[in-house]
Amino acid sequence: MAAADNRRGIKPLIFKTKLDLMDQQQAEKIDQASRYILEKVGIRMPLPAALDLLEAAGAKVDRSRSLVFIPPDLVDRALQHAPAHFTLCARDPENDLFLDGKHGYLTLDGCGLQVIDLDSGKLRKSNMSDLEKATLVADYLEEIAFLWPVISAQDQPKSQQPLSELAVQLQFSAKHVQAMTAVNPRSARGSVELAAAVAGGSETLRRRPLISNFQCSISPLAYDPEGLEAAMIFADAGIPTGFLTMQIGCSTAPATLAGSLAQANAEVLAGIVFLQCHRPGAPTFYGSCATVMELKTGAVCCGGPEDFILQALTAQMARYYGLPSNVGTFATGAKASNWHAGVENALSGMVSAFAGADMMCGAGLLAGAVIFSFEQLLLDCEIYEIIRQTVGGITVDTETLALETIARVGSEDHFMVEPHTFKHMRELWQPELINRSPYGKWQAEGCREAEENAREKALWILENHHPLPLAPGLKKEIDLIIAAYR
Repeated sequence: MAAADNRRGIKPLIFKTKLDLMDQQQAEKIDQASRYILEKVGIRMPLPAALDLLEAAGAKVDRSRSLVFIPPDLVDRALQHAPAHFTLCARDPENDLFLDGKHGYLTLDGCGLQVIDLDSGKLRKSNMSDLEKATLVADYLEEIAFLWPVISAQDQPKSQQPLSELAVQLQFSAKHVQAMTAVNPRSARGSVELAAAVAGGSETLRRRPLISNFQCSISPLAYDPEGLEAAMIFADAGIPTGFLTMQIGCSTAPATLAGSLAQANAEVLAGIVFLQCHRPGAPTFYGSCATVMELKTGAVCCGGPEDFILQALTAQMARYYGLPSNVGTFATGAKASNWHAGVENALSGMVSAFAGADMMCGAGLLAGAVIFSFEQLLLDCEIYEIIRQTVGGITVDTETLALETIARVGSEDHFMVEPHTFKHMRELWQPELINRSPYGKWQAEGCREAEENAREKALWILENHHPLPLAPGLKKEIDLIIAAYR
């Protein structure tokens, strides 16, 4: 193989059609149920600044319980302020992502605590070096549009981890980074400083946000005060800041999917109302990695029809409100890159893609987002590419209908040597990892499976790919910023 390019571009989904699993009347019922929850049940926001802000905007506040009761008109005003479209910028402008409702993008999952060692194949605790390598591979892959910290750098001091992880991803990739582990004011301020240094200053960062962030609700119906304060810091810096729920049906959410969706919708809307009251017009997005409980063990399910339905309904509700969506996708519960993982991730990816999810998070992890596998990351990208080609549909025009060629070939010849075939044959999708060889050839080659091909490709990328370097002296500046927060 030739040496890898530094700039390879990104392969987004281009939506031709979108899937709705609810009709308009059902979506309206979910919206009405969520508004009832917000106004009558309330949501817990134990941050005095948030209580003051929302009370001034017209919400009813019970300070003894830190509960906020949000009226429907305040929800409407917030949604009117929130921009429908914006851009997630990258260190390399060619990697900018347009959240315009027409494109969908895939990212990594986060934040695995274990990794399958690429050399030994053994399972072990993750560290910073693993995150560097995973980021480098993700920078090369055209299917990965932006980055989550897919592995937790557990060899770093706990309080410093979010900044160290962000610094590594900004250094080893020229793609947009979603700093999803910055969940308190200290890490938010440090993340903004790091991103500003790489961008070339705070004003440049405001114009071209190289990072984004989201804060998770604490189901049922609560937010962490530090997360709310972090959201304010990011929004003040011009960083797109979304809100995401990770509730679990039968545990932290109702068993029924309608009830679960109504609660999740209320939690996300509450975060968006809070942010728009703090800074009207701040770019935000609507996110969910909701799932259900595995009834036999009490653990998180990760995979199955309930997950897929919630993915589709999350994307649909985001479109209902005119907001970009960030939907949990892939994240198989399988413990290895096997049939189980392939089935769940293929179905999950297809559902999110046809539902029109703007951002899809979940590539690379196994065992319910616990174990990172380089092989699984590449296999997920192969799945995504099949889905991308399918969602893109076809072009129908004079050239693609090929009527002249069909008339010339007729019923007594073939198309193999036709100029039209030579012109278009390389547009057909070709797998990189899946083996389409005849059985005998596959057997003669040692019965190699896609996972082996994925491992070989990952090793090749690590040896050959070199990301767009940082400006001279910038690495030292990043180290000084991290040291100041140590």
